Amino acid sequence: MSLLVKAMPTGEAIVKVTPETAQWHHVGFEARRIEAGSTVEIALPADREGCLVVLVGRVDIAVAGHTWEDLGGRDSVFDDRSPHAVYAPPSSVYTITARTDAELALASAPATGKFAARLIEPSSMKRSARGTGANTRYVCDILPETEDAESLLVVEVLTPAGHSSSYPPHKHDTDALPEESVLEETYYHRVDPPQGFAFQRVYTDERDIDESMAVGNHDVVMVPRGYHPVVMPHGYRGYYLNVMAGPRREWHFRNDPAHEWMIAR
Repeated sequence: MSLLVKAMPTGEAIVKVTPETAQWHHVGFEARRIEAGSTVEIALPADREGCLVVLVGRVDIAVAGHTWEDLGGRDSVFDDRSPHAVYAPPSSVYTITARTDAELALASAPATGKFAARLIEPSSMKRSARGTGANTRYVCDILPETEDAESLLVVEVLTPAGHSSSYPPHKHDTDALPEESVLEETYYHRVDPPQGFAFQRVYTDERDIDESMAVGNHDVVMVPRGYHPVVMPHGYRGYYLNVMAGPRREWHFRNDPAHEWMIAR
């Protein structure tokens, strides 16, 4: 099975990954286009929590007895601002009405209903830069482990043209806390300009997984285990939305020791 999930070029559904299609246990992901003036509903299963991220455009969202109006506002995921997001517990139904053409992403993962629905404001999201030189990238923590959720971790990353990201290569597929945790992960890629591409490799120490992909705008890369670096070619900047979940909601990773030499430089 390929780890690359190609996007649909037109229509409401852009791309979708379920635990069944991914052949794993935790992470679910989907992205949708919604036309201005239209209303759609997205239902969460009885055993999965959700984090709905307004990637582009303006929408109203109602869920679990709450209504939040005029969320979003980005013209592009590459805008220098954080998104709105809405967390919801299992069995919730999101009702989304688009004020403008919009793009949304829904992350889901196992849950029992411990936390209530809430709005996650852009002002609450930590923004930071990681790396140095051509390894610099810019991170926005949408739903980190310091905020309430049962399984989900959600983050977005902007990678300048010609830069590497998720680098040095790292992995989180071994239960060895506090050094490393087990987390499945999806990468939802956007590319600017949109005719460009990113390169992503997913590989394990044993090389039983070793897949290198040219990733287009709106494509998803699944990371069941192994290292998973990303590189943007000259002239094209990249964005990705990461969803992670696993048996425990902790993000601890191990770098590929073959490439750790560069960290000290």
